[in-house]
This record gives sequence, structure tokens and C-alpha cells, in this order.
Amino acid sequence: MLKLYNSLTKKVEEFKPLEDKKVGMYTCGPTPYNYQHIGNFRTMIFSDIVLRTLLFQGYQVKSVRNITDVEDKIIKKAKEENQSIEEVTTKYTNIFFDDLNKLNILSVDVSPKATEHIGKMIKYIEELIEKGFAYVEKDGSVYFDISKFPEYGKLSGVEKRELKSGTRILSDEYSKEDIQDFALWKAVEPQDVGWDSPWGKGRPGWHIECSVMSQEYLGDTFDLHLGGIDLIFPHHENEIAQAKAKTGKPFVNMFLHGEFILVDGKKMAKSLGNTYTLKDLEEKGIEPLAFRYLIMTTHYRDKLNFIWESLEASQNALNNLRELVREWEEPKIGCAELEKQFEEALENDLNTPQGLAVMWELIKSDYPTSAKSASLLKMDKVLGLNLEEYIDKKIQVPSEIKNLIAQREEARKMRDFKKSDEIREKIKKLGFELEDTLHGSKVKLSSK
Repeated sequence: MLKLYNSLTKKVEEFKPLEDKKVGMYTCGPTPYNYQHIGNFRTMIFSDIVLRTLLFQGYQVKSVRNITDVEDKIIKKAKEENQSIEEVTTKYTNIFFDDLNKLNILSVDVSPKATEHIGKMIKYIEELIEKGFAYVEKDGSVYFDISKFPEYGKLSGVEKRELKSGTRILSDEYSKEDIQDFALWKAVEPQDVGWDSPWGKGRPGWHIECSVMSQEYLGDTFDLHLGGIDLIFPHHENEIAQAKAKTGKPFVNMFLHGEFILVDGKKMAKSLGNTYTLKDLEEKGIEPLAFRYLIMTTHYRDKLNFIWESLEASQNALNNLRELVREWEEPKIGCAELEKQFEEALENDLNTPQGLAVMWELIKSDYPTSAKSASLLKMDKVLGLNLEEYIDKKIQVPSEIKNLIAQREEARKMRDFKKSDEIREKIKKLGFELEDTLHGSKVKLSSK
């Protein structure tokens, strides 16, 4: 029985989909104006674990993750690079998808772009105005009147009484200190990027985009809405207000939120120079899958303190895992008890640290390797570490490496340890490492 922490109710609840064994799931996607940082990818990995867990348990899942391809930061970037909005968003959207592939994140069913839904957003806003939940200002901007929505603040805990009467905020991103009516449509100057509407030229607010796109593909009410904890306010709070005001129905059954990544104990910030991308990790010789492994060592609702030493430890753990399973036989009947423990860890609010512990218990167990292979591959359907590529794949050692190993063994017999070390380094530069054992040297692929 899968249990998840619902940010709406502030407690762990049994997951009950609206329709038996069918799930609608929406994840807030990127704003493609730059490389996504590792904090963004923690959310993407969290979302992927949710999706994989649901599939593992036999659910049919319709997964949607949007692309916010019109936003103030994109427009600013386009001006800086002297490019069109589309050129900027296409470039960084492609980089985002490449990074997802490197992290072995499953493809979603629908990846809608905001710019493809402008007409639907305008109609949505018109309906909110007709129902008295929104109003038009003289400049042509349209705002949601949060005083008309009694449930405002249920998700985030903000109090509407903090609202200063008649105050409005045009920015899409703001803090809990700014409890104000928020923009559904932002008026722009004739020369600026925008679309024609009944209220004049403008562009949609960020919050209306996600309400429209999620409901377009998943219906008025759906099962799961995911994002980082930073989206609780104002983004998800505002999505709820817009959606329920329009339909009169509950918007989402469960909101799931992943915590922040800290860097050396501090919040990631460009001003601190501690905002890293996957590209930064790769330049230091770290695989994206090692980062995925690191993310799973901490529960999604706990802050993760990113330090390079822990990332290197994750790379080493992944390398060790790969080398161990190379010696295993092809999968046959698995280890039912450990598989059950693994599934119970997932069902307990996606406890991936416990799931990894069960995996390592399996690795170190005395079960036949054919049984361990079968169970490990089942676990990896959720963990997503691509271990199938390594099981029963003995390393093919080139004759050049074999000759060097023989030369090194001879040098060791002659107690010429300087020459022995030189040969070891030469072997490493060729992509292999040696592990000295009582039975001779064992060949491994180099981790660098």
C-alpha cells in the first residue's frame, strides 16, 4: 500500500487514485533560459522516482511535464544574446532533455509548451472574470482577486488577512510577505513580446500557464501534482485558487514537494557562486548517474547537503556496484524476501535511502548470483541506475593490457616496485585499473 506525504493535508496518506489503477500526474517543468542547475534536477529525479514507483506497482500513468517557454527571464536572455525567444528556448530545452537522458529519467507522455496554449489561457481568464474572481486594470493587466477565494492559503499556510486591500503584484515570483492579488495577464508595450487579447496586448502570468496545461491534459481534477518545495507559494497556491475558482471542483488530490539542495550547508545562489549544473559535474569526472545515486541517498523531504566528497563517494559506490555485478550470472528466480523489503521501503513515502540499503543487502547476500541478478534488475526499474548493462558482462581485456599485466607481475617478483607502479599508471591511462588480491591482479575498468 503506497503512502505519500500530501502537502495539502500536511500528513502521510494512503495513495488512492481517482480511477482504479490509473494515475494522472503533473510535474512543474523548466523555464528554458539557461542550463538547469542540480537543484532543478533533484526535483526531476524525485518526479522520476514517483513515476517509476507507480509503474512498478502496476499503475497506468499519464505523466505531464510542462515547458515554460515565455517568461521575463527568457525575454531578458534573448535580448542579451541578440536572439529570438524561440531560439533561446529551443537551445536550452534541448540541453534540458539531453540532461534528462544522462540522468536516465523516463520520458513523460506530454510535454506541453506555454506558447502553444495562449488561446486557452485567454479563455480561462475570461471565465474567471465572468465568475467574479478576476478584474481588469486600466493598463490592460488582469488580476485574480484572492479576497473572493475563501480557501486561499490552505496549501502554504499564508493568511489572507495580511492582504492589503486593493494591492496587486505583477511579478510571477514573490514571497509570503507579498500576499496580494496576482497577475493572470500582464499588459505589455506594443513593441514588447506579447499576444493580442480582449484586454490588449500582453502575456500570461506564470501561474495561469500551469493551471491551463495541467487541466488540459489531465482533467479538472487529477491525482498528483509535483514540484520543488519553493513552488508551494506562490505558484501552487495560485494554481489551486485559479483552478477551483473556475471549475468549482478540487484541483489536485495530492501535492508532493521535494526539498532543497544545499551546497556546503548554504542555499544555492548565483551570488555565492555555488550553483552547479550537470556540465560542471561532468567536467570534474563525475557521471550524471552518480548524481542520481547521491540524490537517492537522502529522503526527498529532507534537505540534501551537496559536497564534492559525497558526490565522489557516490561515484565510487556506483563503480563498485558495476564491478560486482559483472561476475554475476544471468537472472533467474529472484529473492522474494528482499524484493518485498525493497517495495515496502518505496511504499513508505518513497524511502529511497532504505531502498538502497536493501539493494546493498542483496549485493552482499549469499544468494546465488542468478537470483541476485533477477532481484537487482527489478529494484533497478525504480532506482534507474542502468545496471542491466553490466550484469554478466565480463570485461574484455585487450592483449596490450594483458602484456602490461604480465610485465608488472614480473617486476613485482623482482621486487622492482618503482617499475611496477609505472606500469600500473600506464594501464590506468589506457582505461583499466588493477586490484591486487591473493590470487593475482584483478582487472577493473577505470573510474576516470
